[in-house]
Amino acid sequence: MQTTAAVLRSMGAARPYADSRPLSLETVTLDPPGADEVLVAIKAAGLCHSDLSVINGDRPRPLPMALGHEAAGVVEALGPGVGDLAIGDHVVMVFMPNCGHCDPCAGGRPALCEPGAAANGRGVLLGGDRRIHAGADTLNHHLGCSAFAGHAVVSRRSLVKVDRDLPFEHAALFGCAVLTGVGAVVNTAGVRTGQSVVVVGLGGLGLSSVLGALASGASPVVAVDLSDDKLALARSLGPVRTVNAADADAVEQVRALTGGGADVVFEMAGSVKALEAAWRMTRRGGTTVTAGLPPPEAALAVNVVQLVAEERSLKGSYIGTCVPSRDIPRYVALFREGRLPVDRLLTGTIPLEDINAAFDALADGVAVRTVVTFP
Repeated sequence: MQTTAAVLRSMGAARPYADSRPLSLETVTLDPPGADEVLVAIKAAGLCHSDLSVINGDRPRPLPMALGHEAAGVVEALGPGVGDLAIGDHVVMVFMPNCGHCDPCAGGRPALCEPGAAANGRGVLLGGDRRIHAGADTLNHHLGCSAFAGHAVVSRRSLVKVDRDLPFEHAALFGCAVLTGVGAVVNTAGVRTGQSVVVVGLGGLGLSSVLGALASGASPVVAVDLSDDKLALARSLGPVRTVNAADADAVEQVRALTGGGADVVFEMAGSVKALEAAWRMTRRGGTTVTAGLPPPEAALAVNVVQLVAEERSLKGSYIGTCVPSRDIPRYVALFREGRLPVDRLLTGTIPLEDINAAFDALADGVAVRTVVTFP
């Protein structure tokens, strides 16, 4: 079948993207779904920094590539061997497919699936194939999803079924922002009631972490960012104290608000400078968690004596250490109960035609989550 997709053919385009248009809207042809694959009609797809980092070249991917990885849609066709989904089911895409058989999957850590990571790095689906074609070109898949398109063929292992009455523009956020941000709090750090929490960087991941910390009963919860608008949004989510990262004494302010440093500090900005600040905001015996993804060459220097003598922990978190089939339904249930107001993260919706300008807003830090919607 044919559909329209946002295709990236070169990285590092000049800003503004509204003028340079790094994403071209192209008519592409999709192969029918193969074994253990599904054809999904995309209904909503969120713009994330992981997409932006491919566009600007911070995290190179094989090109040409049909971009987009945070999405929700409707099942339209099933490949051979898919017996647990039906046509018409509503699904959320997860950007790390899990094979269910490698050592991490067998150990209950599907976010670290080895075949899934290898497939994502090569720009193929979990089964090893590419299903998108534009003329003579075969396009690479973005993280197994390629969701900035009217339709996508994906691995069954990239999908989680959700209730049909969940609005698509909200459902899409659970596949990346919520899964990663809330998961970092609940799974990676295991935040307990009454622990102090700081979140550095208030994009979609960071604000999801704020929501997760509030839902977990953390106190105090402190949010740190350069944007006064995002700090105001964080305060509106609940009892959240805020510090502007531009303040010369931002670290000292956070340490004062948390009685000498927080039990757990989350770095969600994808910046080594932010991670260094997060480390300094963490108390003796505390944990610093990073889910931000800076360029691959970025490195952090840590004082090893401090690490040992203060029994400090530094942990990475990928997709919130998630088990998607378990966690997405749980987080959706919390959303329905009003305990995880994910809808507050939605900056607005746009048609696919406006996607380049929307990435300008994301790069400028004035959008949390803009979602492309499809008829």
